[in-house]
Amino acid sequence: MDTAATGLTFRDATDADVDALVALIESAYRGDSSRVGWTTEADILEGQRTDPEGVRQVIKSPASRLLTVEQDGRIVACCQLEHRDSHAYFGMFAVSPTLQGAGLGKIVIAEAERLARAVWDVTEMHMTVISVREDLIAWYERRGYRRTGKTTPFPYGDERFGIPQRDDLQFELLVKPLV
Repeated sequence: MDTAATGLTFRDATDADVDALVALIESAYRGDSSRVGWTTEADILEGQRTDPEGVRQVIKSPASRLLTVEQDGRIVACCQLEHRDSHAYFGMFAVSPTLQGAGLGKIVIAEAERLARAVWDVTEMHMTVISVREDLIAWYERRGYRRTGKTTPFPYGDERFGIPQRDDLQFELLVKPLV
């Protein structure tokens, strides 16, 4: 899909995109570069957010797609969509820190929701967010997602998900009806 009004091109990721996608995701959430934007997790998690293997798994999975967003030939955002029965899972969402706060995230999530409805005919979008990320959860709530109160433990000890800097991390399920 090409969104001429915004200069954005949406497409599925390929193996050739893996390194650029890992760099984008890491820059949006970890380390000093992430502090340019507002989605940083640098104060609660160190280490990696993802790796080439994790990104490649999403690209290769028949139930998933890794939506890649380009502007002027450069990858500026991405998100994972995974078909799970009557709902889709939304994850691996990243927007370049230098572009955060300008409305790009709203455009990407709206397109992800549209695609999930159109391609899989699902009725809900699900996602999990680290429960202490109140600002991020509030952003999703403004997009129509609701907190469910259902939580799952953070995978402490599995450095593929980062190195926690606090002991109260867990994931909370957020849900939005897609009508």
